[in-house]
Amino acid sequence: MEDVLLIDAVERFVNGEMTHQEKIYFEDLRKNNPELDQAVVEQLFFLNELNNFGVTKSFKHSLHEVQNKLANEGFVFSTPVIVKAKLIQMWYKYKKTVAVAASIAGVVSLFIASVVSAVTKKDPTNTTLLVNKVEAVAVKNAQIERKLNKLEANAIAEAKKPMVESKFNGTGFLIDVNNNYIITNAHVAMEAKNQLIVENKKGDQFEAKTVYIDQLRDIAILRIKDKSFKKLSPIPFQIRKSSAFLGEQVYMLGFPKKEIVYGEGYVSARNGHNMDTLFCQLSTTASAGSSGSPVIAKNGDLIGILTSKESNTQGVIYAIKSVNILRAIEEAKKIDDNTSIKITGASVLKGLKREDQIEKMENYVFMIKGN
Repeated sequence: MEDVLLIDAVERFVNGEMTHQEKIYFEDLRKNNPELDQAVVEQLFFLNELNNFGVTKSFKHSLHEVQNKLANEGFVFSTPVIVKAKLIQMWYKYKKTVAVAASIAGVVSLFIASVVSAVTKKDPTNTTLLVNKVEAVAVKNAQIERKLNKLEANAIAEAKKPMVESKFNGTGFLIDVNNNYIITNAHVAMEAKNQLIVENKKGDQFEAKTVYIDQLRDIAILRIKDKSFKKLSPIPFQIRKSSAFLGEQVYMLGFPKKEIVYGEGYVSARNGHNMDTLFCQLSTTASAGSSGSPVIAKNGDLIGILTSKESNTQGVIYAIKSVNILRAIEEAKKIDDNTSIKITGASVLKGLKREDQIEKMENYVFMIKGN
């Protein structure tokens, strides 16, 4: 149910404008829908506050008339006070907005507080009830104000965070969701002289640093150090410890342009250029920016990292074998005791359709950029 329709339905229910059948159906919806039930409660609260305000305003008006009469007869000397309330105008203007309940409650509480202050000495029996109600509303308004201030602060912080203009871009993918480690090519990470950024598919940018580089295997390990990066669920793929099979169907996800790009192909040779055993050969296409893309097998295993292509031959691409990732991780731990990489992957992709695999995978693939 859309917001406007929901508000209209709540108003009709509270005002008793529903038919018997509509009322029964609406009551059943309230039992099964906490959000709807809360809307009804807030509407009842608002109407009650509005009625209380009307009574209070009438009472205060009577006090002003008595005060003016006594002043005219010479018993007291004071300037008549005229209150110009515009609450009803505000109600008609904002009644379609759900947030009006909290706003009007705050206005009502201020008027009630002024009346209480004026009549406390004359009628102390009403003080306890009114003070309790004002305090409850004040607490609710304070909570709302704190939430708004927090949202505003976050919005300001995001607005102040500049987008990085990069001089290069490649691809990388997350392998540790607990410590935010990312794998990419060494030749991609080494392009960053001053600043290294990882960017997700939504365009959100996060600062990162290089913690390990192996130029021989063309592997780099990065770590996201930006505290604004939100932790993702466990990695949906497993890193295969054995070589890919000849003819095995594979696909890649990378950032040769500003959005994530899908490519597919198959393993056409077990070794790379000049029989290099660190790499395998793929029959597919790739563009600049695809370096560091994960190469995924049909069953969801990670079997390599896209790294280069044959200069003089179309459709010949080379990928680092996945076993080299595991070796690089072990070496990184030995070099720096503070490097704590935990492979958290699981075979979640196995058995899923290709589209579903891609949907799960693309959250873990990032554009690597910097200057």
